[in-house]
Amino acid sequence: MRTRRVSPHFPQDQTAACPRRRNAEPTMAQLVGPLRKELADSLSSCRVLVVGAGGIGCELLKNLVLAGFKNIEVIDLDTIDVSNLNRQFLFQKKHVGKSKAQVAKESVLRFCPSANITAYHDSIMNPDYNVEFFRNFQLVMNALDNRAARNHVNRMCLAADIPLIESGTAGYLGQVTVIKKGQTECYECQPKPTQKTFPGCTIRNTPSEPIHCIVWAKYLFNQLFGEEDADQEVSPDTADPEAAWNPADAAARATASDQDGDIKRVSTKEWARSTGYDPVKLFNKLFKDDIMYLLTMDKLWKKRKAPLPLDWTEIQQIESSQEEACGTGLKDQHVLGVQGYAQLFRRSVETLRSQLIEKGEGAELVWDKDDPPAMDFVTAAANLRMNVFSMNMKSRFDVKSMAGNIIPAIATTNAVIAGLIVLEALKILNSDFDQCRTIFLNKQPNPRKKLLVPCALDHPNPNCYVCTSKPEVTVKLNVHKTIVQALQDKILKEKFGMVAPDVQIEDGKGTILISSEEGETEANNNKFLSDFGIRNGSRLQVDDFLQDYTLLVNVIHSEELEKDVEFEVVGDAPDKAPAPSAPEEEKNIANGNKDSAQPSTSSKAAEDDDVLLVDSDEEPSSSTMEASPESSNRKRKHCDADTDDAASKRKRLDQQPADDDDDVIALD
Repeated sequence: MRTRRVSPHFPQDQTAACPRRRNAEPTMAQLVGPLRKELADSLSSCRVLVVGAGGIGCELLKNLVLAGFKNIEVIDLDTIDVSNLNRQFLFQKKHVGKSKAQVAKESVLRFCPSANITAYHDSIMNPDYNVEFFRNFQLVMNALDNRAARNHVNRMCLAADIPLIESGTAGYLGQVTVIKKGQTECYECQPKPTQKTFPGCTIRNTPSEPIHCIVWAKYLFNQLFGEEDADQEVSPDTADPEAAWNPADAAARATASDQDGDIKRVSTKEWARSTGYDPVKLFNKLFKDDIMYLLTMDKLWKKRKAPLPLDWTEIQQIESSQEEACGTGLKDQHVLGVQGYAQLFRRSVETLRSQLIEKGEGAELVWDKDDPPAMDFVTAAANLRMNVFSMNMKSRFDVKSMAGNIIPAIATTNAVIAGLIVLEALKILNSDFDQCRTIFLNKQPNPRKKLLVPCALDHPNPNCYVCTSKPEVTVKLNVHKTIVQALQDKILKEKFGMVAPDVQIEDGKGTILISSEEGETEANNNKFLSDFGIRNGSRLQVDDFLQDYTLLVNVIHSEELEKDVEFEVVGDAPDKAPAPSAPEEEKNIANGNKDSAQPSTSSKAAEDDDVLLVDSDEEPSSSTMEASPESSNRKRKHCDADTDDAASKRKRLDQQPADDDDDVIALD
């Protein structure tokens, strides 16, 4: 008998996936049988937008073409990194440095050449992808790894009135939910905890918060003294998609060092060993040479403050009187100066080098926050990087409290979640929206032996500052200390997720405070709000035309904000929800991450839910939470019956922190 070799990554016979008839258009066969003809036809004609081509996105694109979807558009700003290859199976080593969206398209077409797939190597937040663009689709599916993009897609789908299927993973945990204007909670209906996961290019190139520098310092420890991990690279990311919008430029950057002359790439650890772990050479490479290289990636600094390199010799010339530690109380609570952290860096490197020598050739150290030299190293390296990027430095106590564990991306979790996304899509196209669910994937079976727990979708929050008919928020700030630039960047863009806001003061004159048109109001940026007559009780009309979104901001002047707090959102939106007439749970809409994205549910569930593989009835979230300690950080909703006991458990759970999503670094 003759046998045939089969590729492990693609169908054994492409004609099985897309059987061809002579002089006939190729057709899908896998799932046409189980589906009604009307639904199969809907899949074939439906236009779908997939946002993200990473861990979930790769699995999702494969599932879509094999299910019968023929018209797919996919967008992703990122390029392929070596660390992606262990779970993003559409990519191979030869693709490193290339556009994820484009390569994913080419790979998926091998499953079904008849599919019509369009790939965009771009940011979904680009103004080109406006409301009219979104209206071209019947479904939008998110496979993202950051909250800003999730917020944006949520608003665009609301404006275009297109169903959105949101998803995300965190280690073994995952989640899928459906968002429909006027029928369900939107992604922003509930306040989110502070994001705790970060894309790799943020860690390596553009840190903006102390936690970014702390994660970088922990990675640096492993790269120098511990077990090297491709996911924990600390050198500048030469293929940063934001630095090179042209895919060819990104690919060229990724391979440049292997092609230029006799340059040979070596790992951080190999280079450090070649210097004998010289603290001064390490210092100048990490905080001077690498930073100067980052400055050559000028696109990164058009809208950001550029980093300032540090030089060891210059730092040693700083007078000790300028380097007095600030802070009171215990020694660990003091914040040193740059020279103090430079000396701490030198001492910790020397100590860790000695520990390596004692352990012998090939030895590795393991980072432990309770190991003084290791903690000293991370504290020093993190604070020096904070100084480079113009952040306020932190005490050893603060750094230790912020450092946490890493949650890995799991390929199996991505595969399960991608499958659930398609099942929810089938319900929508089959006009069975009332059967759509939020589905949670747990790490361990709950007491009812379930790993997958579906919960009914919640109705929109009437006080959401995004999807309500007249969005309105109240912000407390000091009008004499808050400048217009801070209002734009930290409040409107960072807090409220706007892209290009225009702000008009309701003062009877229609004064334009901020304009999205370049150059129109730049002269206002460094002026205080009070300079424009803004005071307690003032109202600002904010419009983002890209998102088709209008927000009314009520200003409360306060001179009693906590230290280092620039503003507060009163109630931190939504604040004015009426008390429920029956016991009802607090919720947190989901993006598939433990941090902010848990979609909530409360209404009655379906008797026969095709996504529930273990059992068909639905599960109260309190049982789910008890089943797995890891999942206890997720706020989950009751599905059928709410009990007083379950509600009390929910209250306890709602006070716990959370993490983030797919393909990113997560910290406790």
